[in-house]
Amino acid sequence: MSDSSRVSFFAPFVSVLVPVFNDSERLKICLEALENQTYSPNLYEVIVVDNGSDEDVKSAVSQFAWAIVVYESRAGSYAARNHGISLARGDILAFTDSDCIPAEDWIENGVANLMQVPNCGLVAGKIEIYFKDPNHPTAVELYDQVIAFPQKSYVEKEKFAVTANLFTFRSVLDEIGLFKDMLASGGDFEWGRRVFSAGYRQIYADNTRVAHPARSSLSKISQKATRVIGGHFELSQQANSHQTIFDILKEFAQDLKPPRKDIINVYSNKKLTKFSQKLKVISVLLFVRYLRAWKKLELNFMYCSHPNYLSNNSKT
Repeated sequence: MSDSSRVSFFAPFVSVLVPVFNDSERLKICLEALENQTYSPNLYEVIVVDNGSDEDVKSAVSQFAWAIVVYESRAGSYAARNHGISLARGDILAFTDSDCIPAEDWIENGVANLMQVPNCGLVAGKIEIYFKDPNHPTAVELYDQVIAFPQKSYVEKEKFAVTANLFTFRSVLDEIGLFKDMLASGGDFEWGRRVFSAGYRQIYADNTRVAHPARSSLSKISQKATRVIGGHFELSQQANSHQTIFDILKEFAQDLKPPRKDIINVYSNKKLTKFSQKLKVISVLLFVRYLRAWKKLELNFMYCSHPNYLSNNSKT
């Protein structure tokens, strides 16, 4: 029987995994969306993993009788996801985040896309950015709308998907393993590359949608940029990437070059209808680029000066 036939006659059980850290209010909105799915309520479970919140996450989840909450004391969203995976009963695992709002047909479409493609290792769904005040978006919100979560590009060019919207089979996880939970960032990238290296197909599904709030301030976008560059640096060092001081400075000089291609892409982006919006996004783009360059330089020199820096500072 083909995969497409199986969709018509067999609906698999799905485990939805949602890590959370001090985000109870947005978590409730996420759970409300998951409560109203078109997929049969008897065929999915929702596992919320509290990653050491100060807030009362259990009370928030208790409002939804069909959802359960478990606790993971090890810091990091990948440790939380791995704990959820260990408890999941589903043949299919669906990942999203506490600040995401899945569309009502999210599970239905995610499952259908996963099962209709032979040898599919993961489905990357669309992540739609929304503003706190649609009529008055901040410069950072506009930047996030243009830059954040290009899932289609991630799948086609970099062979991974972010865990804000990802579907996979339990059998894939059984074969290639869990997320590297010592990583503060980049665990989805590393895991997705393993899926691709194992020979599985990866697809982008525009009809498998979640909404995600835009980051609204420079401090929030700075925190993300710092976390991402730290994760990428950690992965490069674990791959035994050794650089001399000359290599580090040469790379830093390269990072300081104006990102002309990115600027052109922003200027031609149809989501930005006003010239003032384009200028705002370009200004944030340059800020983030040079912040990342500086943080990468800082990490490289700290690692060169203290070779045990990563082992002493990794989350385990």
